[in-house]
This record gives sequence, structure tokens and C-alpha cells, in this order.
Amino acid sequence: MRNVIARIRRKGENGMTTAEYAVGTVAACGFGGVLYQILKSDTVRGMVEKVLEQAFSVFGG
Repeated sequence: MRNVIARIRRKGENGMTTAEYAVGTVAACGFGGVLYQILKSDTVRGMVEKVLEQAFSVFGG
């Protein structure tokens, strides 16, 4: 039994397992969807337009 435990301890965790990749991928997709909805909203679009208008007025565009 000591040999098995010693081998497990030496091996360690070398990376994510398939299940962890799946959970990470789903979380990233969910975050991307929320971010997409926020960025396409009228409020954010208006803010970006204002920033661009101000930048062009300062630089003579």
C-alpha cells in the first residue's frame, strides 16, 4: 500500500481532466454569451459612440 501511495504522490496533478475541460469550456461560453449581450445593448453602444465622437472632435476628424 505504501508503494501505491508513494506513486500517486510522485505523479501529482499534471493538468486538467476531461471533465474539468468541459466545465471550463461551458463556463467560458456562458461568459462570452453574457458579454456579447452586454456589448450589443443600446446603452453600451451609445457610450462607445460618444467616446468616438469626442475622440474625433479632439483630433479634428
